[in-house]
Amino acid sequence: MPQALSCPSMFTPGGFSPHLHPSKEGEHDSLIFQDGNLISASLEALIQHLVPTVDYYPEKGYIFAFLLSSRLFIDPHELLSKVCHLCIEQQRLNDPVPDKARIRKFGPKLLQLLTEWTETFPHDFQDERMVDQLTDMFHRIASCDEIYWKKMNQLLQGLSQKLKTLHQGDESIVRTNASVSEKSISFKSKSPSIQTRDILTVCNDPYTLAQQLTHIELERLSLIGPEEFVQAFAHKDPLDSTKPCFKDTKKTRHLEAYVKWFNRLCYLVATEICMPAKKKQRAQVIEFYIDVARECFNIGNFNSLMAVISGMNMTPVSRLKKTWAKVKTAKFFVLEHQMDPTSNFYNYRTALRGAAHRALMAHSNREKIVIPFFSLLIKDIYFLNEGCTNRLPNGHVNFEICIWLLMKVKAQRINLKRTGGNP
Repeated sequence: MPQALSCPSMFTPGGFSPHLHPSKEGEHDSLIFQDGNLISASLEALIQHLVPTVDYYPEKGYIFAFLLSSRLFIDPHELLSKVCHLCIEQQRLNDPVPDKARIRKFGPKLLQLLTEWTETFPHDFQDERMVDQLTDMFHRIASCDEIYWKKMNQLLQGLSQKLKTLHQGDESIVRTNASVSEKSISFKSKSPSIQTRDILTVCNDPYTLAQQLTHIELERLSLIGPEEFVQAFAHKDPLDSTKPCFKDTKKTRHLEAYVKWFNRLCYLVATEICMPAKKKQRAQVIEFYIDVARECFNIGNFNSLMAVISGMNMTPVSRLKKTWAKVKTAKFFVLEHQMDPTSNFYNYRTALRGAAHRALMAHSNREKIVIPFFSLLIKDIYFLNEGCTNRLPNGHVNFEICIWLLMKVKAQRINLKRTGGNP
């Protein structure tokens, strides 16, 4: 499990922007520390701390934490505009005769910051204003050294590929939604005798189906940008009563599509169980899905596990008393116990910690998989955001919530990266 970021891991000694200074609690335009941890600062101070200089570069943990949580207070394109303006002003990039020696020292740091931004939050650059500002800054520093042209082209090519992948993901969501609607209408219009084949005809091996479900989970998870977890719960900024924060460009479609996938899997399980006309056949399907759920648990795919259990607990299935009487339910009750919501899903959280520990020690990709129960993850982030104020009475950004959001979202990203997307 991720560890809390302390001051030494967020900032190295002397690792402060030369335009800022750490201060004691109560000062206004500074970084406020308490017990060695950054707890608050004005938005302007946090932005300044993000801006590299000739002799300074922000810590990687700070970059991710601030870029992730900043959208609670400012649109990404506005943030990039402020960063670029500060760079131009502080490095005098508008001078008639730029200081090339200075820019050669500053350029690599700016490129590194923009590279980290584009790699971690490529969704932001679906906004053309972001790309325009990015290109403008590149041209300002590239004119001083030809090597920057090559690095600029590499970054833009990488960004273009990421945006292409995101676009393909968006198209896939549209196609999937259209296909689901068409099949739903088609399914309702068919007579029972000509309806689609049942799951045991298509795949009668629980492990194989659990693997395929895990492939789908990992593919859909990989499309969710870390910012979507924050944007899903973005509220109106207390210091700006004129507009909800990030309303115009709020994009959580991949997150929403993943939640819809969970719901569709629930209904698929319930439908497959209810389709057979005979009790014996329905019991066989139930036992098959119990085995699928168990394999999902063994793999570490808790989201599909919960979807399968939820499908079997839906009213159309749970009311089939005579069918359930023919089912060996011991394994099902064990799985239900693991996902029991009692004590805020204590059993599940214990199993999740065990799976995370196993993943850290694992050597094969199969053992590295940890896919959490997604709805509960979203709920945790929601209450984390709701339970703390984003702004303090003095107008400072509550940076403690930024760190908490970082921990929650980064844990999910680490799990996904560790598997390489392969079960």
